[in-house]
Amino acid sequence: MTTRRPIQHKLVGKLTVDTEFGTFLGDTRIRLLESIDRYGSISQAAKAVPLSYKAAWDAVDAMNNLAEAPLVERSVGGRHGGGTALTDYGRRVIAMYRAVEQEYQQAIDRLSQRLGGAEGSTVREFQTLLRRMSMRTSARNQFVGAITGLREGEVSFEVRLRLDDANELVAVITRASAENLELTIGKEVHAFVKAPSVLIITDPAARTTARNHLWGTVSAIHEGPVSSEVTITLPGGRNVTSVVTHDSIDNLELQVGSEACAVFQATSVILAVFD
Repeated sequence: MTTRRPIQHKLVGKLTVDTEFGTFLGDTRIRLLESIDRYGSISQAAKAVPLSYKAAWDAVDAMNNLAEAPLVERSVGGRHGGGTALTDYGRRVIAMYRAVEQEYQQAIDRLSQRLGGAEGSTVREFQTLLRRMSMRTSARNQFVGAITGLREGEVSFEVRLRLDDANELVAVITRASAENLELTIGKEVHAFVKAPSVLIITDPAARTTARNHLWGTVSAIHEGPVSSEVTITLPGGRNVTSVVTHDSIDNLELQVGSEACAVFQATSVILAVFD
């Protein structure tokens, strides 16, 4: 009769930097950045990780939107082409991540040693706790900025936050939500907008009822069987993604490199703060 050996549980540090509604940096994204730096190609970098081409671009867009400066820059090379390059800021972020990751693992190792005889059950309980605390969002567009304006209404609050030197984002939320978030001028706020809520216009003279008009350059078009995703890169390097029909792309004559505006209602913006 063979005696089964007890399973040894080991805590392995996988450092992630989260907004709590979605990961900003983690092992997969760092390896993607390192591969972009190595190959200078998003398609080759995606294969090396591995990730799908679309998932790789989604990750790059998310990181660029949440970072103080772009981590990756893309060069236009046609409807589906173009190269990618890691910025100096991106290289510094990788170096910092790897240094902190090493310190993090050493701290985890010290914690495991202190757990003593109850290590197995304690490790499992700790892993369960981490899973329960992890949350993600389905919103494609994630931004972070400081509040630059608050206007109080009878039932709602208008909130303005600075995305970059050229763009502000406007959100309208309920009074109860504003009080719960404890919003103040200068406070850092995360903003989320679903891609289907974003419309695209190309005529600078066009007028809409939407409060948010973010002009930039079409940097990517991912075609699907029914609709397509269009990514617009703002002057500051942040990206806005919209889901539109193929007819809309044809009617607007959208192509990589063309000027376009991402339009969405202030009520379509979801705000979150992390204390």
